[in-house]
Amino acid sequence: MAKTKAKKETKGTQDFSKYIRWFWILFSVGILAVALIFSAASWGWLGAMPDHTQLENPKTHLATEIISADGVTLGKYYFNDNRTPVAFEDLSPHLVDALIATEDARFHEHSGIDARGTLRAFAFLGKRGGASTISQQLARQLFVGVRTNNIFETITQKIKEWVIAIKLERQYTKEEIIAQYFNVYDFGNNGDGIRSASRIYFNKEPKNLDIKEAAMLVGMFKNSSFYNPIPSRNPVGVKNRRNVVLLQMEKYGYINEQVKDSLQKTELDLDFTPESHREGLATYFRGYLAGFMKDWIKNNPKPDGTNWNLYNDGLKIYTTIDSRMQKYAEDAVQQHMPKLQAEFFHQNTPDRNPTAPFLDLTNGAIDTLMQRSMKQSERWRHMKYDLKKPDKEIEDSFYKPVQMTVFEWKNGKPSERDTIMKPIDSMRYYKSFLRTGMMSMNPQTGHVKAWVGGMNYRHFQYDMVKQGKRQIGSTFKPLVYATAVDQLHLSPCDELPDTPFCIEANKHGNPEEWCPKNSNLNYGGTRTLKNALANSVNTITARLIDKVGPQTVIDLARKLGIESDIPPVPSIALGTPDLSVYEMVGAYATFANKGVYTKPVMVTTIEDKNGTILYQFSPETNDVLSAETAYVTVKLMEGVTQSGSGVRLRTKGADANRADYREVVTGYPYEFTNPIAGKTGTTQNQSDGWFMGMVPNLVTGVWVGGEERAVHFKSITYGQGAAMALPIWGLYMKSCYADESLNISKEDFEEPANLSILVDCSKANEKTVIDDDKDEIPDDLDFN
Repeated sequence: MAKTKAKKETKGTQDFSKYIRWFWILFSVGILAVALIFSAASWGWLGAMPDHTQLENPKTHLATEIISADGVTLGKYYFNDNRTPVAFEDLSPHLVDALIATEDARFHEHSGIDARGTLRAFAFLGKRGGASTISQQLARQLFVGVRTNNIFETITQKIKEWVIAIKLERQYTKEEIIAQYFNVYDFGNNGDGIRSASRIYFNKEPKNLDIKEAAMLVGMFKNSSFYNPIPSRNPVGVKNRRNVVLLQMEKYGYINEQVKDSLQKTELDLDFTPESHREGLATYFRGYLAGFMKDWIKNNPKPDGTNWNLYNDGLKIYTTIDSRMQKYAEDAVQQHMPKLQAEFFHQNTPDRNPTAPFLDLTNGAIDTLMQRSMKQSERWRHMKYDLKKPDKEIEDSFYKPVQMTVFEWKNGKPSERDTIMKPIDSMRYYKSFLRTGMMSMNPQTGHVKAWVGGMNYRHFQYDMVKQGKRQIGSTFKPLVYATAVDQLHLSPCDELPDTPFCIEANKHGNPEEWCPKNSNLNYGGTRTLKNALANSVNTITARLIDKVGPQTVIDLARKLGIESDIPPVPSIALGTPDLSVYEMVGAYATFANKGVYTKPVMVTTIEDKNGTILYQFSPETNDVLSAETAYVTVKLMEGVTQSGSGVRLRTKGADANRADYREVVTGYPYEFTNPIAGKTGTTQNQSDGWFMGMVPNLVTGVWVGGEERAVHFKSITYGQGAAMALPIWGLYMKSCYADESLNISKEDFEEPANLSILVDCSKANEKTVIDDDKDEIPDDLDFN
């Protein structure tokens, strides 16, 4: 019995030893297999793996950022990825706390793989949460991609995630991994990366997000489509997911229970601010800048000879635009244009004007105009050249009603309206809207501070600052006066006869006799040059161009940066050429800058994504006039706002709440008391209204008119530059002056040393022709 028992014990011991041996053999084989699998994955046997260079520079598309002079992002250029990376230091601490608490509580304890989490996931088959660390999730985002439904491929992907996560942990600090994770994620609605997402959903930079805002964005990591607040298909789910993040933050000690409870009761409080090429601040400027960058890229390749990609390479474009002044300019346009448009519609109802919105055109002429516009439209281009449709089919399509969204002013703000309309009718509808262009610039530096090319970029994309050119009317007259002062040493106090005047045929290139008339048809006596310019007297301007000759004026215009065609005939004195707001502001700035022309500057620096400077502007200047001539011209233009067509800038104005719109359009309460030099301009039939205004360190030009010259006010009461354009300038400048941080000058223009020309005319020598205190402004007076 004892021997049998001993044998059994010996056999049991041997069996146990065998099991132990097999356990260690299998364990060792398992460890070796795991090591081999991981090694195989690392060597790329399970599919392509990122090398050191790729880990160092993960391939992500970065949007090009447009930055204002005061450090605000004006917009971005991108195709699919609106991504602008931020450093860890630029993240709100609440973002970091919320992420770690929700996604990877032991983030600072592991080296890429959370062993406890992995064992838990295996033991409970993922029912108690997954095991993916932040590093693994980053690896998946950057290199592995979306999980497949194939179990073998899923296992392979998981192994690759583990390997890459470990490599990422070796390559980067914990802070860098967190920043990359926030930067790479797509939060929806063009919110690629945390910077875009925080700006789009809360109109904030990431570092300024509060706890509940950070919690909502971190909650979106679970599924940015399902837990997206815009459009809110799952409003309860979005809020509940945010509250889960807050619960996790309380669980791991980042906030206390009281804070958690109070925040969970709050709403999301979004400030949805979409980022797109057609929305936001300075849209027309951004449209111009895209063309500027296209030319720059063409002529400035990368060191390897390839071209920069404006939409993917993460360039930073530093501009001269001031975001505050840009906003004030856009606000001024949106404050004035709806009121002006309302009056235009009021005057062009079918009973008042059967050919509305056109004036002075026959039905046949209107048909010709619309046919021409039809063939210039984007719809025609698309159907003819992209879809290869025959002309007859294209033309017929313009007369078939379709559903569309059209622009309208609603409650004084730009809005949209869904409607059904024939495309041909929509074209006529859009032609009924008055357009505008505005540019503001520092004359000393040439830095363009504000650029408004129209009322609404989504619906009116033609830029009326640089792209569009229109007749400039009497805003050209200061160039004639400046030429006369420069060539003849005239004084603002010198007098000329206020009598009818003609330039005979064949003189100054004139094909026939030219006899300009004053709008009021009143003549007699003499006027000083200052009074004549202030009241835009045509006959005296004609006398001056007769003395200096058209070509001399054109030569000055060229030196002032005007490149558009100007025919060498005397009639240019009254503003017949078509010029741009951009050209006019650059020219006028020369007078404010003591006779030195400074080419307008919009871009100061271009950097690559690493901060390497690729371009830095050099100012382009040209001495055009003596400081004395420039100053005398400025003093001449001061008369416009002292006693001429711009004098309403000095008045208290009318009550803006009165129903009588005429009082509003001619009487905003500006009450400026500081020196202002300027000039209004109105072209034939009131087709174009201009105002050019200057203070010592800011020159601003404004144009208002229709797309077609036949779209205009019937009378000069509303159609003059002082009613159409000047109010925008006045509203803009009031905002600029109210913002003391801008330091817009209220001082006198600096008088040059050794001034030899008399500029301070005695009041006894000046003749006041128009009583500016009258409420009614007769239609037959010249307010050019």
